[in-house]
Amino acid sequence: MTMTNTAAPAATTTSTLDLAGVSRWYGNVVAVNNVSMSLGPGVTGLLGPNGAGKTTLLHMMAGFLTPSRGAVTLDGRPTWRNPEVYRRLGLVSEREAVHSFLTAYEFVLATAKLHKLPDPQAAARRAIDLVEMADAQDRRIGTYSKGMRQRTRVAAALVHDPQVLLLDEPFNGMDPRQRLHMMELLHSLGDAGRTILFSSHILEEVEQVSGTVQVMVAGRLAASGDFRTIRRLMTNRPHVFAIRSTDDRALAVALMAETSVSGVELGRDGLTVRAGDYGAFTRMLPKVALARGIRVQQLIPEDESLESVFSYLVEA
Repeated sequence: MTMTNTAAPAATTTSTLDLAGVSRWYGNVVAVNNVSMSLGPGVTGLLGPNGAGKTTLLHMMAGFLTPSRGAVTLDGRPTWRNPEVYRRLGLVSEREAVHSFLTAYEFVLATAKLHKLPDPQAAARRAIDLVEMADAQDRRIGTYSKGMRQRTRVAAALVHDPQVLLLDEPFNGMDPRQRLHMMELLHSLGDAGRTILFSSHILEEVEQVSGTVQVMVAGRLAASGDFRTIRRLMTNRPHVFAIRSTDDRALAVALMAETSVSGVELGRDGLTVRAGDYGAFTRMLPKVALARGIRVQQLIPEDESLESVFSYLVEA
């Protein structure tokens, strides 16, 4: 089976979603605690363990919940009790709410008509093509796999060509091919100027779709930005590097004398070096090697993955 590549149309305008000191509580339970962030064009991952407050945050962004404190605005206007925001915003919630007796085309067409689009039939077909559901669009949704139902819901969220797309666990139930296509679609939408935020507790999904993350832990925003930059700012956590050179033993001896190095292990495949300061170490290493006539053949940060960042934040 070959994968089609339906290009996402470029956004005619861009939108910014802002949260300022947003909190939400239910009785004595605080679900979201004093979160501030600004989301513009591109793809951002909302990452956190189950129960971290991701869904509550998305529902406030979409205007389904009012903040207990703070403000959520889309292009400067509040999302709560403001139906106009739905002309520019699309949402795929975690809970499946799809009528099984409808076909995909009927479901997406009904959404297009609710948006009062000038040509709802053409809009429905275009959205269904974007998620690669054209071949199955006339089958009833009740016969679909979970991944197919999920893609149908994404098509309905895209049918009015929104500037902002909010997705709660969008890859649930998708097989590897469907996941790959959805990732490519989100990339193309972000590149076309859309503001995309998708939540996930699966690190691989976030790392493949977006380097920019908002990390939620226990209702709070624990970190924000490019996850590699976040990792390098964690000066209280040693950075681990895998190094291979023309003389690993001599390089190990030289590095152990450097103040930025906290540990060196010499193995058959090279060195494992722990350093407290990422910048200081990477500036020092070439100078030390050059002074001793050693050529560095490989330098790989071993704990600069999203998994490392996430585990460190959760532990903290």
